[in-house]
Amino acid sequence: MIWSPFLVPIVAIICGAVMAIGIPIARAYARRVESAPGGIPPELSARLAHMEQAIDAIAVEVERISEAQRFTTKLLSERAPGADALAAAQGGERARA
Repeated sequence: MIWSPFLVPIVAIICGAVMAIGIPIARAYARRVESAPGGIPPELSARLAHMEQAIDAIAVEVERISEAQRFTTKLLSERAPGADALAAAQGGERARA
């Protein structure tokens, strides 16, 4: 395409304009929400706390899974080099019997 070298600067200018306009709008909205009477509703706070606990639990489980995978990989990599030949020989003897 002929206009493809101009695409990156155009997209960069558009992104810059959106950020220049969007960031102040987002900050103003956040200030208005914080200064609203009553602040954050209690049911929303409870739901956010519950989500935080759930995310923490998921993070712990993912860490356990990754630790088990590291342990299994370590065991498989540290196996004796003759163990594969021995297992193959035993498998071959069983097949002949």
